[in-house]
Amino acid sequence: MFPDQNRRIALISVAGDPAAEIGQEEAGGQNVYVRQVGEHLAKQGWIVDMYTRKSHADQPEIVQHSPTCRTIRVQAGPLEFRSRNELFEYLPEFVSSMEAFQRRESVSYSLVHTHYWLSSWVGMNLRQKYPLVQVHTYHSLGAVKYKAIAQMPTVAMQRLPVEKTCLETVDCVVATSPQEQAHMREYVSELGNVVIVPCGTDIQRFGNVSRQEARAQLGLDPDAKIALYVGRFDPRKGIETLVQAIAQSKLRDHENLQLIIGGGSRPGKSDGNERDRIEKIVHELGMQDMTSFPGRLDETNLHLYYAAADVSVVPSHYEPFGLVPIEAMASRTPVVASDVGGLQFTVVSEETGLLVPPKDVDAFAHAIDRILENDTWRAELGNNGRHRVETYFSWEGVTTQLGQLYDKLIQGNAKNLEQKETPQVAA
Repeated sequence: MFPDQNRRIALISVAGDPAAEIGQEEAGGQNVYVRQVGEHLAKQGWIVDMYTRKSHADQPEIVQHSPTCRTIRVQAGPLEFRSRNELFEYLPEFVSSMEAFQRRESVSYSLVHTHYWLSSWVGMNLRQKYPLVQVHTYHSLGAVKYKAIAQMPTVAMQRLPVEKTCLETVDCVVATSPQEQAHMREYVSELGNVVIVPCGTDIQRFGNVSRQEARAQLGLDPDAKIALYVGRFDPRKGIETLVQAIAQSKLRDHENLQLIIGGGSRPGKSDGNERDRIEKIVHELGMQDMTSFPGRLDETNLHLYYAAADVSVVPSHYEPFGLVPIEAMASRTPVVASDVGGLQFTVVSEETGLLVPPKDVDAFAHAIDRILENDTWRAELGNNGRHRVETYFSWEGVTTQLGQLYDKLIQGNAKNLEQKETPQVAA
């Protein structure tokens, strides 16, 4: 075992506050991942500080999640929400604020695990000054993301070279699926050390309430056929495809078919325009009576919505991993998802759900109908999904793998430092 100081690590998530309520501005899978990894690593003996950008003046500087795990909010730019595409210019201030906090608290770290490309820049700069190990998780790759859009944004000129330098120079990059690893090699660089460690989910929280009980608690029709979307309102999430698929479902006129579109931040936030656009499409298709928008789903009700649904639909144009499918599968709910990225890893088509081409309305409609029309098969898919999550995607298992990786890298770094400090005598 290492002494305690070697087990003090920092998780850096500039643009994803681990202490944020899920569903708030740009709070989604990355926030969940970082917080869950931090909290579970702390349970396994690590001392974990999670650094993020303070985005409002009234936010507490420190949120203590457990005796050895906390979120630390440092100032980088104005104390107001800024889109992650606007944060690059504030990264030097983030580094300075993080260093000032460490000096004030007299803490140092043996390893930093950075999340998203902005944080990788922070980590690489710290690594030039201190004897740190740096591990990085991308959460999304600009090189893949920008292939799907007509006009490359200005931020790409900063993001793409940072992502390439990160892959080629940090101690280890964690890919969350074989598909993400392949994309790194194809679109970013052949160089660099990459290991695969998937994302996880809370198998105690999800999957321990029946469909009937969940519907009763939520006030939903016990006999309805329910399709569920969970996530942000973002054009890249493909919600429009789902709405159009439900509109042409064979069950629409013959069954009590319902669509629940859960998620989104408070009114007036950045995803409001996309929500307004989706609601307009719902009205144009005459679906307002069968579609509900319950708003932000959180720890009090998210598990109930997954359990209540007959099928969870993930129509994203791209996902490097995607927490929603494994949360649904943990809840014994089959998944219909786009056949892209990490969704090809989490969802086993014809076994835990169905994979279909992204943006293909007809394919989504057919896949959703196949599951909704066959209760026996739906239950079989759900049970298979639960088994797959228990086997591969528990947070305990994921963080055990990460901890073992950290130990190996820290040991290797310590040996390298010893060799540098010990002068070599020529034979």
